[in-house]
Amino acid sequence: MSRSLKYEIPGVDPRLSLADVAAIGWEEIFAKTRAGRRKRVLEIGFGRGEFLLAMAERSPEVDFVGIEISFKRTLKMARKVARAKLDNVRLLEARAEVALKQLFLPGELSEIWVNFSDPWPKARHAHRRLIQPDLVFDAALALNEGGALYVATDDVRYAHRIDQVLSAEHALVNHYAPWPYLVSVPGRFTTGYEQQWRAVGRPLHFFAYTTRSLTNSAPPDDAALREDPR
Repeated sequence: MSRSLKYEIPGVDPRLSLADVAAIGWEEIFAKTRAGRRKRVLEIGFGRGEFLLAMAERSPEVDFVGIEISFKRTLKMARKVARAKLDNVRLLEARAEVALKQLFLPGELSEIWVNFSDPWPKARHAHRRLIQPDLVFDAALALNEGGALYVATDDVRYAHRIDQVLSAEHALVNHYAPWPYLVSVPGRFTTGYEQQWRAVGRPLHFFAYTTRSLTNSAPPDDAALREDPR
């Protein structure tokens, strides 16, 4: 027997509509509870919300936005955020392609995370994959100087396509070069799903691309922690 879905929010509801954000913008939305200009981070497709909650709890000084296409997942995440009393998280039930293009100003985000989005393995469904050239272009535009796009997948074919799409975006540069991706990232929060996949031997791929303006600056902080994925 499945559990009934609980609709009440045990605290402040962190959910927003596209119209809410379009009307006043993220700066004003977060300013209602948090003073001053702050770093802003986006997770696309937060699923069960473990990763987003961990980031928000670990960095209370950062503003976090989570986008999820599922009403049920967004509702459940809203309840988790409210119970945790996190005032640095806002949620959107929306298509990421639409929200990223319409709701974020150029240079507004410091980080964008895409963790294990649906790989749509059948060829006829490939156009439904989240990581597409247009979305990556919009992501690069929304990132500020020094901003980073992080993508993870456990699907080998999708990983190859992600590599092609990310490396073709001229506004971004591979943070893990000369390797296209890492098979593990030291210090990264591990979700329950990721632990299960590792336990059964599914191959994991972690990509990180930064804005190209950083190519002449100091190397990334985790340069000494890189692992050869081959």
